[in-house]
Amino acid sequence: MRKRRLMNQINVVPYIDVMLVLLVIFMVTAPMIQVGAVDLPSVGKASLVSSEPIEVIVAADGSLSLRERGQEPRKVSPDDLIAELQRVQGGDAEQPVLIAGDKSVRYEAVLGVMDRLQRGGIHKIGLLVQPGDT
Repeated sequence: MRKRRLMNQINVVPYIDVMLVLLVIFMVTAPMIQVGAVDLPSVGKASLVSSEPIEVIVAADGSLSLRERGQEPRKVSPDDLIAELQRVQGGDAEQPVLIAGDKSVRYEAVLGVMDRLQRGGIHKIGLLVQPGDT
């Protein structure tokens, strides 16, 4: 009578079969997966503005100026900014306000002005940019 020995090897053939089946499933389903596309705004093409916007200019030193409908910009204090904008808008809350930040001004200063405008009840706020070479 022969003694049976224990087999100390792993039979990997069933694992290879399972792996190949999974590989085929992934290869078949991968082309069917739709990739979500995000349509980001471009600086090169701007949407048309329905009315003439009011510009809030943030200078390099952090001072604020207000430019109304083609006039020269005039200095305004941060505390009087909301009152001046509401006076210029004349009750037309749909009139857009553009923030023109100097290239060297900190991003934090521009966001501070934007936050101040939003807390003041002005909702149509945009950023004024120069179109770049694309």
